[in-house]
Amino acid sequence: MPTPTPLPPPRSPDLRDHAAFSRAYAQHARAVYAAAMAVLGDSARAQDVVQDVFLRLWRRPDAFDMRRGALGPYLRLMARSRALDLHREHRASERVADRLRVRTERDEPVADPRLAPERHDLRLALRALPDGQREAVVLTYWAGLTAEEVARHAGVPLGTAKSRVRLGVMRLRAAYAPTA
Repeated sequence: MPTPTPLPPPRSPDLRDHAAFSRAYAQHARAVYAAAMAVLGDSARAQDVVQDVFLRLWRRPDAFDMRRGALGPYLRLMARSRALDLHREHRASERVADRLRVRTERDEPVADPRLAPERHDLRLALRALPDGQREAVVLTYWAGLTAEEVARHAGVPLGTAKSRVRLGVMRLRAAYAPTA
């Protein structure tokens, strides 16, 4: 009995080819959307995940290795991972926003009673800042976030986040400028 010749390994589609990529999108976009939707429960954010997944695939088609598994499960796993990241970021930003609101609205007892008026004035000055500047200053100085983290949290470019911190601090300094 002759020994069967082994079959060649399955060929990975050339995802750099526009037609092959379009076929992959048409075949897997709904499943990728469903995987993201199952985690996020939000249609708009699930659509963003689909876009992210296929954009990553377009930019780095060689990251997919057919020997490790089929394209469908690979894309669904990417979608689930990205959706979980977005879900965690969303929850974290909600918690930070809640803390920010509480910190600027609530008067906490002060350990040193002599600092109470100054603390009250600082709260008033913070409340007077535009929302974006107040958020950037509080996140930077009280939450200890970097400018990059503030930018990600607020969904703004890094330069905008840095400007908000700078302008907010300048306004606070002006409110506390020594009067001669």
